[in-house]
Amino acid sequence: MIRSEENRRRAVLGVQMLVIAAAYFGSAQLGLLRQVAVESSVVTPLWPPSGIALAAFLYAGLRIWPGVAVGSLLTVMSLSDGLTFWGVAIVVGSALAPLCSFLALRVVGFRTELDRLRDGVALVFLGAMGGMTISATAGTGVQLLSGSLPASQFWQVWSAWWAGDAMGVLMVTPLLIVLRRVRMPRMDDRWIETVALSVVAVGATVIATRSSLSMIYLLFPVLVWAALRFQLAGSAPCALLMSVMAIIAGTEGVGPFANHSVLEVMLNLCILNGCVALTSLLLAAIVTEHNNIRHETEVACEELAALVEELAPRPSAGS
Repeated sequence: MIRSEENRRRAVLGVQMLVIAAAYFGSAQLGLLRQVAVESSVVTPLWPPSGIALAAFLYAGLRIWPGVAVGSLLTVMSLSDGLTFWGVAIVVGSALAPLCSFLALRVVGFRTELDRLRDGVALVFLGAMGGMTISATAGTGVQLLSGSLPASQFWQVWSAWWAGDAMGVLMVTPLLIVLRRVRMPRMDDRWIETVALSVVAVGATVIATRSSLSMIYLLFPVLVWAALRFQLAGSAPCALLMSVMAIIAGTEGVGPFANHSVLEVMLNLCILNGCVALTSLLLAAIVTEHNNIRHETEVACEELAALVEELAPRPSAGS
């Protein structure tokens, strides 16, 4: 019985690793569809594997690191003619970055419910901006040491690499956190509002990212609506939609990204995606925390009222 239980756990762990490796590799291929050349290197404005890897660590713990490593290995091998020493260094950096982000989040008591402002801040500064410096440094450092990247171009490439990995965490990890606990809502008026939000989000994003009038600001009222009414379940998908549509427009050089150099487009995408992610994540966390505090206060008031009623002196039978 004990042995069969142990075998079952190993089988489940093996399946989890395969799924994570496949998701990492598949999302990498999607990210590479919109790759851009910064100086002499190829980078992506949004690197989904970093967000998938961190979400996997948050849910399954350190034991699934081989799945992340295999996914990174397959990705590197698909981009080169073979596995070299430099390729191994990039694999190590890509796997180590989300692992360190996970360890840093665990130290500060991060909760995957993202129901506190401190959790949103931790994910932004420790999970995304802090941890992804490792993968960016490993990737650009390898290119520098191998001679494929001039020293004068190091910081431009490093910044673009870091921004792509960080945006992957900020956009993908919250969405995966939501998807794990999502439940089909009841058929009520919220469905009408959900459909309306979806239509408005798509329309506003198309106009903001495709219009030559530079109306990017249209995105933020929609994000506020999504976060206030649906918290992370609404703001995370909207943020990812806006980021992807902006990246497509930026790489095609249309709308507000027309007539700009590659570096200018990457800078604009980085700032836009960062603002969208911060607005989505932090506002949703604030609203959720406020709602939880209000609910706890209401429960405490009800319990206090019940206690007062129970302790209150009752009139005697003869009065």
